[in-house]
Amino acid sequence: MKVGLSADQELLVGTTRKYLQDSVPSDVLRGLRNRPEGYESDYWTTGAELGWAALLVAEEHGGGSVSGEGLRDLALVAYEFGRQASPGPLLGTNIVAGALSRADGAAFESELEQLVSGTAVGAWAYAEPVPHGGLGEVAASAVESDGQWVLSGDKVAVEHAAQATYLLVTARTGDGLTQLLVPTDTPGVTITPQRTIDVSRRYARVALRDVRLPATALVGVAGAAAADVELQLQAALVIQTAEMVGAMDRAFELTLGWLTDRYSFGRPLASYQALKHRVADQKLWLETSHALADAAAVAVQSGDPRAGELVSVAKSYLAEYGPELLQDCVQLHGGIGVTYEHDLHLYLRRVVIGSALLGTAREHRLRITTLLEARKGARKVEA
Repeated sequence: MKVGLSADQELLVGTTRKYLQDSVPSDVLRGLRNRPEGYESDYWTTGAELGWAALLVAEEHGGGSVSGEGLRDLALVAYEFGRQASPGPLLGTNIVAGALSRADGAAFESELEQLVSGTAVGAWAYAEPVPHGGLGEVAASAVESDGQWVLSGDKVAVEHAAQATYLLVTARTGDGLTQLLVPTDTPGVTITPQRTIDVSRRYARVALRDVRLPATALVGVAGAAAADVELQLQAALVIQTAEMVGAMDRAFELTLGWLTDRYSFGRPLASYQALKHRVADQKLWLETSHALADAAAVAVQSGDPRAGELVSVAKSYLAEYGPELLQDCVQLHGGIGVTYEHDLHLYLRRVVIGSALLGTAREHRLRITTLLEARKGARKVEA
């Protein structure tokens, strides 16, 4: 994320960083704590004008990216979001827009135009209230009846569902997966906000009770959406891990500055051997996180067969060492690190909630094992 950027990517990064710094400095973020939506509508619309919501959408559908590699460009934007602990439906809107563009952009022309322009927000309703270890388990049902789809089930931790215009719901049809685009004002859809530790991100529980949708709501192929869902999960993890790395990077910056400027017994804190060892550990975790997040973005962008493994490697590592790094940063700051007035907690909150959503470290380690076993089995069959 730091090297090898083109001039256009440097411009995207610089423009995004300056806009975020000017629009949502830390004092503004604190003021968003009690706002139901978590961000200003004009803020997101302007961000969409900068291209934030168009990066996974094909040019023929009104999208486009600065480098021709939309997901990698989006990872750069997500990294800046993490560095600023910025609000906004970046992940959900891009996942929904990308899915619509890949499935049949012409059929969803109006919805894509709204999403790309920032006049509408998208949310991916994927996670369900299942026991621990249930990454990828889908119980919500989609049944075709008299030329319509009937959708039932529950979804949890749906990012910015209450602010969304459209939900992309992943459901089960028989033994396969089906995805449907659901306007949030459809009868039978109930959205209940959930409490979160993040001051500006909003999540909600979505109840679907016999929601009737026209045949045109189908995204992709009924009962055969597993590959699409996997690609969406990979893209979402690239966005999430890039954002987590950005937050870790900024927290480490703050901590290094504090240790250098703060004196104890006549010498900088950074001069003490014990603290040097802790900072060295943090730097190791941070640089490894950068490398893993970058590798995951490149793999998913290029369609690498190992992309599923690499995103899970990145997420499992960051989910373990991200909170560890942030907690250590808080300790090194001393008492001021646990105050609401200091910025450090903004990054701690963002990393901790990121480590829990879209699969925990344990869930992704189990997923890596499953993927490797499947690959090993495929090799034996070929042999």
